[in-house]
Amino acid sequence: MISLTDNTRKPASITPDAADGTAGEGTLLLRKVPVYQDRWWSTSDGLRLYARDYPASPGRVRLPVICLHGLTRNSADFEEVAPYIARLDRRVIVPDLRGRGLSEHDQDPTNYHLWTYARDILDLCDAMGIGQAIFVGNSMGGLLTMALSTLRPTLMRSAILNDVGPVLSPRGMARIADNARRQHVTFKTWHDAGVHVAEQYRMVYPNYTPQDWQKMAKRVFIKGRDHLLHLAHDPRVTEAFVGGAVTGDDMGPCYLSLATGRRILLVHGALSDLLTEKDAKAMAAAASDFRRVDVDYVGHAPTLTEPQARAAVHDFLESQG
Repeated sequence: MISLTDNTRKPASITPDAADGTAGEGTLLLRKVPVYQDRWWSTSDGLRLYARDYPASPGRVRLPVICLHGLTRNSADFEEVAPYIARLDRRVIVPDLRGRGLSEHDQDPTNYHLWTYARDILDLCDAMGIGQAIFVGNSMGGLLTMALSTLRPTLMRSAILNDVGPVLSPRGMARIADNARRQHVTFKTWHDAGVHVAEQYRMVYPNYTPQDWQKMAKRVFIKGRDHLLHLAHDPRVTEAFVGGAVTGDDMGPCYLSLATGRRILLVHGALSDLLTEKDAKAMAAAASDFRRVDVDYVGHAPTLTEPQARAAVHDFLESQG
């Protein structure tokens, strides 16, 4: 069952007087329309999972967009992407996969598996009454998109794959696995958390500023009851990845299922160590309607806020219903 909590995100602009609760006569409290609403749904095995629900701007009635994050990430990765998609008159649903963000952790770590995640998304679509959507998949979210196309082909109108394909480079996989093994960390300050993510991802985003690293830290860390900053995912998620539970299957047939009769946009990081040029070209050759954009000075994976990526996403979504 799906429900709306009281935690609707409502950005507010307030005067200094209003901020400390001493607003005088004539002081205005200016509130914007909520950026997104909190949604919860139950999976077939009883976990309570979370999603952000960004309403479409008033206008055309169009297919919704479902955005799927990567291995250790969460819905915050799309906090800048979802609003610009919503302004294209599209509702945007961004779930936290089980074990990430605000979603419940699974007591059985063997369930941190691509096909379990796929069933969870089907449960989400059933709960929200979504019969068809356009999917955006970052990294592992792209693999999940491929899997979903085989389980319920009518659900997916088209897909944007962010720097991922059915074949993954051993070099990139080794780097991700190495990072995954070093994920059991906590910090006292956001500055220290920002230094940590900079050390992890400096080769991926060579042009990032200290402010960018702070922004990323606030997406991947969450403050615990102990007042320390913890990575916003169950540590056992990465254990499952290192053990091969996430990417152990041959994704070739799943990609062919996705790419047959559907439009595909591949966003490729020009510095990517996960998706090689050879494999990206093979994806294009196997697809019936394939588009590609390369994002300069970015590795795995683009954030989709880069001008090149954003323009390509905009054009791709505007080209269909």
